[in-house]
Amino acid sequence: MSKVHAIILAAGMGKRLGGSIPKPLTNLVDGKTIMDFQIERLSKIVGVKNIIVVVGYKKEMIMEKFTQLSFVYNDAFAQTNTSKSLLLALRQVNDDVMWLNGDVYFDTDAPNLLLNTGFSCCLVDRKRCGSEEVKYDLNEDEFICHISKNVAEPQGECLGVNVILKKDLDIFRNELERVDNQDYFEKALENLTVSKKICLKPIDVGPFYCNEIDFEEDLKAVRNHLFTHNETASQQ
Repeated sequence: MSKVHAIILAAGMGKRLGGSIPKPLTNLVDGKTIMDFQIERLSKIVGVKNIIVVVGYKKEMIMEKFTQLSFVYNDAFAQTNTSKSLLLALRQVNDDVMWLNGDVYFDTDAPNLLLNTGFSCCLVDRKRCGSEEVKYDLNEDEFICHISKNVAEPQGECLGVNVILKKDLDIFRNELERVDNQDYFEKALENLTVSKKICLKPIDVGPFYCNEIDFEEDLKAVRNHLFTHNETASQQ
């Protein structure tokens, strides 16, 4: 990829974690938040043209902390889900796009796995999944077929970091328009993969750590990872 836009979906209220601030501003270590790590690591990716953050709930808290970024406001954040937040941001770009949920922590090199694959793709693992995790299975060509929380025989989890190539952008935007307001963006991806209108490649995270922080136990797991790998704010 010669250039790629990065989008962070940070409009939601993060009710499952139970905080009173936007979830991306949750402290992980030494006052460094989820989004601090995301911005730092996305900024190191060669070819990232700019970083766009979709904000909604208590948007000022994010916008005042990260004044160097571009922002898109989802004023219907309480009535819509990630499909519509992503759509708002994708209307601003016309290049390859990497996007991620605002609550995902990832090792520095993990996003690089998605670049230069030649396909739109999702970062995945191959572990057993719980009911709340977004799962995937594969079609006969080894591309992702179903992608949702309800996959019957999953291969593993989709980790919340994804790429859509410019050639697939129009059809993806159109599908995001069609899905329901409360759908996750994965619904649009699944509609297109089941119908084979796009080829969505699974990219195994391999040795790298990546964890979406939905619940308190996820937060503890990420903090433990940072502690055991001695990744403090002073060392980043």
